[in-house]
Amino acid sequence: MSTGTSENAPPRGEEPSLGIAQVAERTGLSIDTLRYYEKAGLIEPVGRTSGNQRRYRVADLDWLDFLLRLRETGMSIADMQRFAVLRAGGDPTIAQRLAMLREHRDDLEQRIRDLRRNATALDRKIDDYVRMLIRQPGGENGK
Repeated sequence: MSTGTSENAPPRGEEPSLGIAQVAERTGLSIDTLRYYEKAGLIEPVGRTSGNQRRYRVADLDWLDFLLRLRETGMSIADMQRFAVLRAGGDPTIAQRLAMLREHRDDLEQRIRDLRRNATALDRKIDDYVRMLIRQPGGENGK
């Protein structure tokens, strides 16, 4: 007869948590990267079981998701660490965090403009080559 609880379910009144392999699978980060993020101060020390296994809370996953967005948008590890330190400082650092995010957003928007300009240049070059192919005997063979 089942009690309705699983082996991984937290005791009543405790927040559910995930092991490092589950978090790695959900985030796409390697286990080594998750350990590095903790060691580098990007994430606060993760809770441990009595067997010393890491247990990640929902809040940890939300923070990891945000860190991944910062990384994917080009923020350096050093700036991510600085942001994590500010975050750990609580409400008195909100203005500094906001300034960092605004600056990062501005940098991201500039990179997007640069990428669009580069994509336009590539499109023009592709069009040039298509026109060259069309002028060759046999027409366009390059598409």
